[in-house]
Amino acid sequence: MEFTKEKAKIAYYNEDGEILAEVTFPAVNKNTVNINHTFVDESLRGQGIAGKLMQAAAEYLDESGKKVLPTCSYAVGWFAKHPEYSHLLIDGSEE
Repeated sequence: MEFTKEKAKIAYYNEDGEILAEVTFPAVNKNTVNINHTFVDESLRGQGIAGKLMQAAAEYLDESGKKVLPTCSYAVGWFAKHPEYSHLLIDGSEE
C-alpha cells in the first residue's frame, strides 16, 4: 500500500482517484500543524491502516521539522501509544 504525501495530508487513493484513507494536518502556523482528521473507508477498516497513516504522518512531519497539535481523537490516542514520537507534540504555550 502506497500513501500519497501532500502539503496538508497523507492519503491512500484507489485506482479511480477516490480517497480510501487519509490523515489531514492543516497548518496552525509556520512551525505547527493540527492533525484534525483521520479516515479509513469501511472496506479497509480493521487492517491497521489508520495506524500506518499516522506513522507516515509523524515521520513526514518530523522530517519537515514541524510540531504537532493533535485534535483528532484517533491521533491523540495514537501519540499516547507511541511515545517515541512525543517530541513532535507541542504544549499549549507554543501555539
